[in-house]
Amino acid sequence: MGVPSSGEVQQQLPSHRDPPIAFAHRGASAHAPENTIEAFELALRLGASGLETDIWLTADGVPVLDHDGTVRVRRRRRRIAEVEAAALPAHIPALDDLLGTCGTGFELSIDLKDPAAAGAIVRVVGEIEPSMMPRIWLCDPDAERLSALRRQAPEVRLVHSTRLATIRRRLEHHAAGLAANGIDAVNMHRSDWNGGLVVLFHRFERLAFGWDLQYQHELIAGLRMGLDAVYSDDVSTMMDAVAAVIGDGPLI
Repeated sequence: MGVPSSGEVQQQLPSHRDPPIAFAHRGASAHAPENTIEAFELALRLGASGLETDIWLTADGVPVLDHDGTVRVRRRRRRIAEVEAAALPAHIPALDDLLGTCGTGFELSIDLKDPAAAGAIVRVVGEIEPSMMPRIWLCDPDAERLSALRRQAPEVRLVHSTRLATIRRRLEHHAAGLAANGIDAVNMHRSDWNGGLVVLFHRFERLAFGWDLQYQHELIAGLRMGLDAVYSDDVSTMMDAVAAVIGDGPLI
């Protein structure tokens, strides 16, 4: 399928989300330590409509928020999976800490660093606020794992995190496969997207998410090509871009 490059997209294309979701990547990580309660609270204060984080399971089965999955305990690095939640450094929050502090009125994109964490995530959200389930976006690079997860967790949203170069079949077939298996969205790097690809996934009623949009021109281009969600470390810049594109901010 021939599609125009991102530089050829002149008109603003429609998003399937109105407005698109503005995900603060690891919280407001350009302004505060990533994956901390401070960063998440700040992101929401700055206007982000969604938070993004990475989740691992501790040795005692608690879903906690951290990117690398290793911590320093008594002078040595250990995998979070080997450490009980009570022994983790204070800056690493549990999922229930996040929801207890920040509430549940936002979209939450979770990178499943530990695929086994999905069940614990569903359990925690179900105990705290079941109505948040459709605002939970579980992201995984393995589409087959996501397909299996759809049967286990019918209410959450599922996102295939991938790169354009790793999709081995025709894009129409890939989009159709995601639709057939109940995978709601595809998330690719900003450099992979163009307006034609967004339109293609929308044709199959799949949402198009873009990550690593850090600068104003990247955010504006992504939003104008119809992306349904953008991920950025710089929440202030992201919210200025969203306001400009949806018509509530200055023309850029």
